[in-house]
Amino acid sequence: MLVVTGAGHRVGVPLASVRETMRPLPLEPLRDAPPFTLGLAVIRGVSVPVVDLGALLGRVGAAPGFSRFVTLAVGDRLVALAVERVETITTVDGGELAALPPLFARAAGGVVEAVGLHDAGLLLVLQASRILPGESAAQGEVTP
Repeated sequence: MLVVTGAGHRVGVPLASVRETMRPLPLEPLRDAPPFTLGLAVIRGVSVPVVDLGALLGRVGAAPGFSRFVTLAVGDRLVALAVERVETITTVDGGELAALPPLFARAAGGVVEAVGLHDAGLLLVLQASRILPGESAAQGEVTP
């Protein structure tokens, strides 16, 4: 897992989905985009939607704070997560993870797949395939 932070949460992103990390690139905001999207960035010649990880996880009101983009492959599309920090790459034993409690199963639009403890702190495991659902991905929309 690639461990990143957003809105004060530590999030594990499965390495199989990660393509690269980079400094943030210029954004082209889009009117009427979902509140967790920052806009589009041109990454390696491709227009890629950029999702604010903090807003995706529920941060409201505060301006986005990010220092890195993490580009993810979601099916045959790319999406960039704007994150506060990239912490480390680590192996998380499946026994350390548990399904979200039923009360939180729909939290963050279902993008959090599991929760666990890692380095004595809470780790949310992101389900990258939920960031761009199949039908919306074809239209370039990002919805949780």
